Amino acid sequence: MHLTDQQIARASKMRPIAQIASKLGVPEEDLRPYGKYVAKLPLKLINEERIKGKKLILVTGITPTKAGEGKTTASIGLAEGLNKIGVKTVVVIREPSLGPVFGMKGGAAGGGFAQVLPMESINLHFTGDFAAVEKAHNLLAALLDNHIHSQKNTLGLDPRKIVWKRVMDMNERALRDLVIGLGGPAQGVPRESGFDITAASEVMAALCLSKDLMDLKEKLGNIIVGFTYQDEPVRAHQLKAQGAMAALLKHTIMPNLVQTIEGNPAIIHGGPFANIAQGSNSIIATKMGLSLADYVVTEAGFASDLGGEKFLNLKCQYGSLKPDVAVVVATIRALKSHAGIPFDELKNPDPEAVKNGLPNLEKHIENMKHFMLVPVVAINRFATDSEEELEIVKNFCQSQGVKVALCDAWAKGGEGVVDLAQEVKKAAESGMSNFTPLYDFQWGIEQKIESIARKIYGAAEVEYSVKAKQQLKLFGKIGLDKLPVCIAKTQYSLSDDPKLINKPTGFTIKIREFDIAAGAGFIIPIAGTIMRMPGLPSKPAAENIDIDAEGNITGLF
Repeated sequence: MHLTDQQIARASKMRPIAQIASKLGVPEEDLRPYGKYVAKLPLKLINEERIKGKKLILVTGITPTKAGEGKTTASIGLAEGLNKIGVKTVVVIREPSLGPVFGMKGGAAGGGFAQVLPMESINLHFTGDFAAVEKAHNLLAALLDNHIHSQKNTLGLDPRKIVWKRVMDMNERALRDLVIGLGGPAQGVPRESGFDITAASEVMAALCLSKDLMDLKEKLGNIIVGFTYQDEPVRAHQLKAQGAMAALLKHTIMPNLVQTIEGNPAIIHGGPFANIAQGSNSIIATKMGLSLADYVVTEAGFASDLGGEKFLNLKCQYGSLKPDVAVVVATIRALKSHAGIPFDELKNPDPEAVKNGLPNLEKHIENMKHFMLVPVVAINRFATDSEEELEIVKNFCQSQGVKVALCDAWAKGGEGVVDLAQEVKKAAESGMSNFTPLYDFQWGIEQKIESIARKIYGAAEVEYSVKAKQQLKLFGKIGLDKLPVCIAKTQYSLSDDPKLINKPTGFTIKIREFDIAAGAGFIIPIAGTIMRMPGLPSKPAAENIDIDAEGNITGLF
């Protein structure tokens, strides 16, 4: 979507980053500037004592349409609203990937009057964090193939059992499955491989779940790249890769400080997808926000069954974080889509369809209660929403005993989120949330998967392929069975079938195989037909993006 002239005028009044930092009590000399409006924050600013007593707000949502439901816009808007009512708040979100930017959803740094700035920079190359993750990941891939070719494979890697692919930050389906090393002995050893998108890289996951640079280096060293002929795991540290990989991430590990369109602080760091990875910003960024502000608003990708579940079971357990309230973002158009209304017709008023889509919202509210969190529903308002449709959702939430408020951040900025901010503040300060993870890390992998599938997805059972069953036996043998799980599945359904909309029941979750992220600290069950390298849609967003002779970019938002 394009910015209006008024929005451009407001956006052009960006404050120098030192002025934004001063709102958080960070002196200019502690900043690592990237130009006039962006800076890195050194990790020394994290203070565990100051974190105590601060409020952490999780923003999740209902099952989205293919265009997304504006959780980032709602998160930024909520931070603006909280600041408007006198609460010192920072929004902490993930960095956009070029995959969605050029693919289906377009830019991923908010919209309208609820943006983070400088928008073009954040949506494109920003501070180079994605590029550094990509380079560190692919360095390990290069060292791996060089070991087999030039070092005579002294580690005994079985080329048929190498699990480390390469990555790039683009939707590129043609690179999912490849044969590399062709062309004769000088070109390496031929084997099957492929590419994942950078957001799905284990390096990205390790970055987001690390506490400092040395912890990151240790995690990188523990990455399993493949197996020997005797099924023994081979790790990155055996290739002596972790030092060079960590060196590439020396600056990347520091969170990025930017500003909202209303001049409030925003921290952006890390960028995993919630359907194929853990889907939220880094532990470091969240703790940085909690060290510097009284409230942190943070988003987990897609819906409560994906980013929400992974934020709570993975990030919160690894980072010792305790959310105080969960905001569930809902839209009228998504509710109508769960009633079977085609995407192109969602803008048409249809109160009956809204009613029929409410079971999906009900399930996501229930999911937050599984974690003993108080949910607050935010109706992210679109211009096409009718008053009757909005009242239906409000009345439903009230019947469920759940607080609800409109989020009109796109059109009105923080002013349009004041009511929601007040409800969130009340819920956060009520002390009624008692965050409890869904499972213990000591549980077996199958028990963890089943707890998520039954309670969060609403599945009747879990089914494993022959390959998946063989991998489960291997995990027990090599001591990976106590790791948490990060299920990869479609974002368009509570099930693993994108065609099962609304609140399906009686379905089976099918685990076709597992990926390993032992360095980052989890196992990835892959459900249904989900791919870890997306493809572009028939009409990619990139076709609408352009630049003029003065360097002005259009079509990015």
